[in-house]
Amino acid sequence: MLRFCVHYGIHFLVPIAIGLYFYKENRLWAVLLLLAGIMIDLDHLVASPIFDSARCSIGFHPLHTYWAIILYIGLLFFRKTRIVGLALCIHIVADTADCLLM
Repeated sequence: MLRFCVHYGIHFLVPIAIGLYFYKENRLWAVLLLLAGIMIDLDHLVASPIFDSARCSIGFHPLHTYWAIILYIGLLFFRKTRIVGLALCIHIVADTADCLLM
């Protein structure tokens, strides 16, 4: 239960909190963009089985590879892509926490 709460808490509560606190001018837009980071889980559709509770996503799925993570971190350095990079990095942190709690 702890693993579930930590994983999905980071996926949903952290983006909402960051969007509300740091993006006061465009709160709704920021929260929606930050929550959209969960879209990289679409790469689970190419795995067999699609969901395996004993599998760590990091390093396994195409959008969860170390090369992709480096790209997501790189997005943080450019103003136009910063919020997208932040959304993707939050997602990776959530999945890393999930892996560590296995």
